[in-house]
Order: sequence, then C-alpha cells, then structure tokens
Amino acid sequence: MKYYFCLLIMEKKIIITIDGWSSCGKSTLAKQLAKELGYVYVDSGAMYRAITLYFLRNNVDLAEKKEVKKALKNINLEFIFSSKSNNSEIYLNDENVEYLIRDMLVAEKVSDVAAIKEVREFAVAQQQKMGTKKGIVMDGRDIGTVVFPKAELKIFMTADNAIRVQRRFKELYEKNPNITIEEVKNNLEMRDYIDSHREVSPLRKAKDALELDNTNLTPKEQLSKALALAIAKTKK
Repeated sequence: MKYYFCLLIMEKKIIITIDGWSSCGKSTLAKQLAKELGYVYVDSGAMYRAITLYFLRNNVDLAEKKEVKKALKNINLEFIFSSKSNNSEIYLNDENVEYLIRDMLVAEKVSDVAAIKEVREFAVAQQQKMGTKKGIVMDGRDIGTVVFPKAELKIFMTADNAIRVQRRFKELYEKNPNITIEEVKNNLEMRDYIDSHREVSPLRKAKDALELDNTNLTPKEQLSKALALAIAKTKK
C-alpha cells in the first residue's frame, strides 16, 4: 500500500465518488481509500442520518415543507477527526452523533428524509463546498450523478442481496442483540425501493461509473482494486 501512496502524492488530486446499494461496504472502502491516498473522507450517508436524528428529536413533520425548511436552518454539520477511532466523525450542532445515527430507528426513517427535495439541496450544497479543493473521497447514493457529476473517478458498488443482509445484520446485532435478520432484510428492501424510486436524485449508476461487485471480495481485495483505479485516473 505504501508503494501506491508514494505514487499518488506525486500526482494530481482528484475527486472520488462511491455510490451503490445499502450495506455494500461503501463507507468501509471510502475510509480505507481516503486513508491510503491522504484524502479527506466525507460520509454523505452520515449527513442524512444526522439530519434524520435531528428531525426525530424535534418531531419535525416531513410532510410540512415549512417545518422542514425551518429545521434545516437550525442544523450545523461538521466532520471532525477522532484519534480514538482514527476516522472522521460527524457532529450535529457540536454534538458527536457518530454512533447515535446508527440506531435502527434512524435507519428506518433516513430514506424518507433523504428523499425530501429541500433536505437534499441542503446536504448537496455542503458536500459540493467540501469538494472545492479536491482530494476527497465521498460515498452515498447520488454523489457521482448529482453532487460531483464531473468527478474524475466514479465507483458504483454492488453485492449479492443475501450477503448484504448478513453484513448489515452482523453490524446491527453487535449494538442490538434483539434485532432479527428478517427485520434487517425488510429494512434493506424498503431502503432500496425508496432510494431508487424517489423523485429527487434517485439511486442510479452514472454512465461513466465503474462497477465494483464485492460479493466475493475481502476488504483488502476491494481496496486493492479501487487503488488501482485511482492511480490510473491520477495519471491522465
């Protein structure tokens, strides 16, 4: 990996987008890739989850546009590096909510919140501002199609549905032993449907995105493939 890093620091900085279905390991790859390249990692999914958490805490009626707009004005999101986790963690109005946003209650509502036009406009504006200096890796649902349509490298991740359910179940079970695999399966199916059928910025693969199916790949193997793609793009 150090060999790749030495090559990349001599090349131009680029924007790397990683889109795809839920529980395909987008965040894992994005974090690893950013670390290897010395880039900034931006977890767009965490931004929508943090907004969802704020809405839930403040009983914001998603059907009331005025309520949503008013709530967004009171939201400040920031990523701060944590030496403890060795990753950037999200803060909602100066509160570290990195772990609170992984709750199942937030997971069940985040797709509905992310489908709201005003919410997406709010988040996209912040994301684009973060990318002005390039040298970032951002993952989500519409990063390569809407947020950074001119990104130098776009990766679209996918995996077998059964594998995705198992991965998500394992992640949630550690925090909630009462969760059932059926609940996880239903949640993923619901999120997939909402993400791909929403009117605003639906999940889809960008025409120039490169697909990465990690059904049978280890984290190390998928990182190796992604690094190779990044190296090729920085030399163009």
